[in-house]
Amino acid sequence: MAKIQDNLIILKNKETGEVYTTFKNKKLVTRKIELKKYSKKLRKHVTFKESKK
Repeated sequence: MAKIQDNLIILKNKETGEVYTTFKNKKLVTRKIELKKYSKKLRKHVTFKESKK
């Protein structure tokens, strides 16, 4: 179970504080992830950036 939690990352939007969770292969991807996801509060697609747990 600990192996899954190590790969789990949190994506957060600065404007609204909304949070998405996803997985990342840390061996292949060393940079911080930025994904465009749908914001329910803003009702449009915005950038979510990787944040600390």
